[in-house]
Amino acid sequence: MSFESLPYTLRWVEDILYVIDQTKLPEQFIEVPLRNIDDVYVAIKTLQVRGAPAIGVAGAYGLCICAQKYLNDSPNMFMQNLGNDAKYLNSARPTAVNLSWAIKRVMKRLYGCVQFTTEQMYGEILDEATKIHQEDLITCRQIGEHGRDLIQEGFGILTHCNAGSLATSRLGTATAPMYLAQEQKKRFKVYADETRPLCQGSKLTAWELQRAGIDVTLICDDMAASVMASGRIQLVIVGADRVAANGDTANKIGTLGVAIMAKHFGIPFYVAIPTSTLDIQSACGHDIEIEQRGKDEVCFFGEKRTAPVDIQVLNPAFDVTPSYLVTGFITEKGIVKPPYEKNLKAILK
Repeated sequence: MSFESLPYTLRWVEDILYVIDQTKLPEQFIEVPLRNIDDVYVAIKTLQVRGAPAIGVAGAYGLCICAQKYLNDSPNMFMQNLGNDAKYLNSARPTAVNLSWAIKRVMKRLYGCVQFTTEQMYGEILDEATKIHQEDLITCRQIGEHGRDLIQEGFGILTHCNAGSLATSRLGTATAPMYLAQEQKKRFKVYADETRPLCQGSKLTAWELQRAGIDVTLICDDMAASVMASGRIQLVIVGADRVAANGDTANKIGTLGVAIMAKHFGIPFYVAIPTSTLDIQSACGHDIEIEQRGKDEVCFFGEKRTAPVDIQVLNPAFDVTPSYLVTGFITEKGIVKPPYEKNLKAILK
């Protein structure tokens, strides 16, 4: 088995967007059709489709779905209505910068078509969404090519949450070096953090790595320090939802703890991202809005209540890892090392 056995996370077929419903994994593999703006919003908000690159692609195609109902409007009304829809879709997940990046990119293409008919406008934005999708496929492969040499024979690799094929169009960001190292016949072992409270590590990362034939072991989040101390881990690779200009990195809650532990044990800590995840407008991590999610995610495990009724709950979906804990960023343009404020801006040029 290899990553070739993995399904595509998103498919655009006959003007309908199909996504894998990731809330059903690993028990059920179901693709759901997204036919209108509310379908797309709910799919992103409820994590049917998730991962920064994947929701960027979903947002881009989502605008195309929205545009289909405005084809009989005047060009001005077409643009105005789609602008309102763009704001609505963009509010679904505030932390992951790829969503706003993709939506802005599609709308920029639209604003360059003021003299076009609505049919022509639709063709233009669909072309842009398709390009975003295809670029993500290429970008993930390039991230894998730049990162695979970090993985040496016999390594143990820790990852957190899911920055895998399911979080992108395919191959993933953090997992792309693993899949391409597998392609080179390297032997290594991956330890996947469970990632409470929604267990993306156990439900998604473990599922896809096992399906691809990667040697993967699932651990609870609170086991990471012990596993590192035992000498089983030689490398940490995670993804990110937004990276500030100075290299501060917002990723799934729990990543900060993993980075601190890796620093303590002298283990390299890499963040794998497409350059579209860079937010140069945010100077540092304090400028990144952190999504707060509902209390039921913490108070229930599946359908079983695991906390007292009416207990107060704090449930931030992300934390921010300061740049000094990051060994390097694996991007489609190469591995970026400190000083990040200079070198991250440089790769965007």
